[in-house]
Amino acid sequence: MKKIIFNLSLFIMLTSIASCSNNKKKPLDSSDYDRAAKHLGQNLNKYLFNTLNYQSWDEGFLLYNIKGKSETKGYKLNLSTNELSATLNPIKRKSQDFSRNSKEFISPNGKLAAFIDSYNLWVRNTANDVKTQLTFDGKKDYGYATNNAGWVQSDGPVLRWSPNSDKIATFRQDAMGVGEMYLTTTNIGHPKLQAWKYALPGDSKIFEIERIIIDLKSNNKIIKLKMNNDFQRSTTTDHIAGRGGEFLDTQWSQDGSKLAFVSSSRDHKEAHLQIADAKTGEVSSIFKENVETYYESGVRSENWKVLFESNEFIWYSEKDNWGHLYIYDLKTKNLKNQITKGNWLVRSMRHIDPLTREIFFTAGGKEKGNPYHVYFYKVNFDGSDLICLTPELGTHTINASPNWNYFVTTYSTTTSPPVSILKNRNGKKLAELASANIKSLEKNGWQKPIEFSVKARDNKTDLFGIMYVPSYYNENDKYPVLNYIYPGPQSGSVGNYSFNAARRDYQALAELGFIVVSVDAMGTPGRSKSFHDAYYGNMGDNGLPDNITTIEQLSSRYNSMDISKVGIWGHSGGGFASTAALLRYPDFYKVAVSSSGNHDNRNYEADWGEKWHGLLTPLELDSQDGKSKYDVTKSNYDTQANQMLAENLQGKLLIAHGMLDDNVPPSNTMLMVDALIKANKDFDLILFPNKRHGYGDMNDYMTRRKWDYFVKNLKGIEPPKNYIFGKD
Repeated sequence: MKKIIFNLSLFIMLTSIASCSNNKKKPLDSSDYDRAAKHLGQNLNKYLFNTLNYQSWDEGFLLYNIKGKSETKGYKLNLSTNELSATLNPIKRKSQDFSRNSKEFISPNGKLAAFIDSYNLWVRNTANDVKTQLTFDGKKDYGYATNNAGWVQSDGPVLRWSPNSDKIATFRQDAMGVGEMYLTTTNIGHPKLQAWKYALPGDSKIFEIERIIIDLKSNNKIIKLKMNNDFQRSTTTDHIAGRGGEFLDTQWSQDGSKLAFVSSSRDHKEAHLQIADAKTGEVSSIFKENVETYYESGVRSENWKVLFESNEFIWYSEKDNWGHLYIYDLKTKNLKNQITKGNWLVRSMRHIDPLTREIFFTAGGKEKGNPYHVYFYKVNFDGSDLICLTPELGTHTINASPNWNYFVTTYSTTTSPPVSILKNRNGKKLAELASANIKSLEKNGWQKPIEFSVKARDNKTDLFGIMYVPSYYNENDKYPVLNYIYPGPQSGSVGNYSFNAARRDYQALAELGFIVVSVDAMGTPGRSKSFHDAYYGNMGDNGLPDNITTIEQLSSRYNSMDISKVGIWGHSGGGFASTAALLRYPDFYKVAVSSSGNHDNRNYEADWGEKWHGLLTPLELDSQDGKSKYDVTKSNYDTQANQMLAENLQGKLLIAHGMLDDNVPPSNTMLMVDALIKANKDFDLILFPNKRHGYGDMNDYMTRRKWDYFVKNLKGIEPPKNYIFGKD
């Protein structure tokens, strides 16, 4: 019995010694970072095989490439016979795939290329290279078709070609009187000044456009639309240029005689559909929608359409709290019927068939499960025969044939790899083109993310997100928590729930001994209007209450989450939000790494703040005589500014910014630095000389410093000194 007691005591003592030894925080070395780095995209993406990486349509054939382990193979599928043949070499991209480059915009018939020279618009004959000047009075700050406004800077033109390539819809941009932004280079000798027009919230003068039409068949006649200038706004984004410089919110009639367009008010609360006569410039008002917060015509995609042939127009509205399609009579302006309805939303109207009176569109939230998964549908104009053409679980990316009789869908989830299949316009499966092979990916360390759903701050609304744990995860161990955040409001932290071999450096950070959480909070798109409006006029919210309650709820499911040690990071809007987290919730968040943050949206471009926070207005003062008085030194923007809360800093904060950031000017960070110094607060700062919003060849340095910061300040472990990514 004594022997048993002695042995038991010895076991307890040895266990205790071992436990003390295991609790000793050992420094990490480069091999630990090497193991983590294996989970980065540049190291994992190469192990994803048998995926469709290019496709095109060619007169009854589908041409596509499949990426294999050792090579990429090309295939040719006969759409009428379903006969498949392999090509000798991968399919080459068609020349028209490159029709929109940074300098030129090619006409639909491929014969003309529009470009800007000396603030004027020109066209180049693509056959003989002869150049023709179209406008002659353009000048600095008052040029034609320019895509140079605020954080958007491009030498390419912004315009919309008519279908028959004989007219151009564009504008003359009025930037005269708009305030300037200034940056200076870092170099030996005199720095170079970079100055450009950059409007801020509350500025009396912002970018405006004078809409014009250029008739190439009538001696390049310029027709100025008979209307006041529009603000440089769109219904989908914070500028007016789409892919390759396509003029957003503009639409030609098929014969080029009419031009439809939507004008947006400065505060985005009014959308005004109008139609111009291409010969006279006369403009007719068709329809207006006014909202309390901001109007959007879709989820990053405009979903209005004028059907000139049938004297109808389709309009997108969230007036019933969900984004849906409505059809109106073009002559009477009366509503004919609501096309789609229900507690789900249309994301993108992809094709309208006027003959069959069918609409093809993507939507989210209609099918069971994750509402962020995207499915493809068709419906009749009158709202009947709504059909899901892609019932397969996941997020679907659609590439259709020119006549829309066929389409390829590639679908996946966060945990199931992409599958590509060919279908006809009725959703019938014709062929499986590719099913991704992830065996090599798994052998090289890929870990499945954990999808979750929790309740939002209101304890009613469902939130969705993803979580990453270490490959060596043990539910009996404790792990500090890292929270990635991008508050939007134009997009969310996760946003896309399709398959990714590596989503940022989530898994890499998990391999360093963290649990990583990312959630799409209220205030982000893809759900109801009220969900998106959650913190309109209060951008300091940043969805942080939802991020906190998410982590708290998850910790009740996973006892391994140590929520006494929570860190947060983000870039741009995420830099703004992660710093705000430390200042607004110092008892919850202990460490933040914040890069390129718009810490005060009075120092960020006008369209951004004025859309999501409202127009800047001075605060009204109490007055004894009952007359309104205002304090011009204070405004409704005060509450969103991080520097106003500098005295609240308790945790560890690392701020970073590129000194040539022409998106979020570095003055945003300097305001924060100034306030922290005046508040006598300790913090860490990295400035990247001559770097823009992204840090280019210094990005690895930023990643390493972020890893070091969390390892040292949340885990209490010394990181390897001066680690270099990719070093043998």
